[in-house]
Amino acid sequence: MPTQPTQSNDKRRGAPGQGGQQGGNRGQGGRSGSGGGRGGRRPEQPREFDQKILELSRVTRVTSGGKRMRFRVCLVIGDRHGKVGFGVSKGADVQISVDKALRQAKKRMVKVNLVNETFPYAVHAKFGASSVLLMPAPKGTGLKCGGAVRSVLELAGVPNAVSKSLASSNKINTVKATFEALEQFGNATSTLTRKSKV
Repeated sequence: MPTQPTQSNDKRRGAPGQGGQQGGNRGQGGRSGSGGGRGGRRPEQPREFDQKILELSRVTRVTSGGKRMRFRVCLVIGDRHGKVGFGVSKGADVQISVDKALRQAKKRMVKVNLVNETFPYAVHAKFGASSVLLMPAPKGTGLKCGGAVRSVLELAGVPNAVSKSLASSNKINTVKATFEALEQFGNATSTLTRKSKV
């Protein structure tokens, strides 16, 4: 007995060229334009301040439940054009400590006033057991200082200066003493301009 012809697979699936065309339309609608898709990267935004980690240490506190380990970061930031700040913070992770120290440093910004690309006069400051002496220097001298003081002056944008760290070599206390010395130059520019007008 003859059987009825069944519907061909072409009718069920559509014409041969339709499936490919539909797939192409999907592809055009999904990923159109240059730079789209997963491979595109966002351009990096320039940083407002340059930063440098002066000290990264692991500290432990003994409690009744046992030892509690954290990370302590001493961070210095600056724009190399007269603004500089520092922050000291602790956290359970290194990145958390750095972020907290960065926010703290932005709140402690100091404006460094220079005269002829150097300090207007010599200043001596002390914090704890650390003592720092900052002295002016002629053009072309550069920074004749080392350790934490050099990092602070570089980020502050001081081109010529001479410094001497006395007594303790603790980095955190040395940085705090350096900032106390820089704060003494706050009204140096206005004072010199008044004297020159008289």
